[in-house]
Amino acid sequence: MDYKAQGTPKKGGKIPRHNEHNAPGTDKNPFGKRPSKEELIARLKAKTEKTAK
Repeated sequence: MDYKAQGTPKKGGKIPRHNEHNAPGTDKNPFGKRPSKEELIARLKAKTEKTAK
C-alpha cells in the first residue's frame, strides 16, 4: 500500500462549527440543573394535548 498517497491526517473533523445557545454549562443551562422526570412528563403531556386539538 502506498502510504505517501494518503496525505496528512485530517484533525478536528468532529468538532462542531458553532456553540449551542443552550449547551450544558452555559448561563442559560448551568450544570446540575436538570428538570425532574415529573416536569418532563407534564411538559410532554401538555404538548401532546396541544397538538391533538
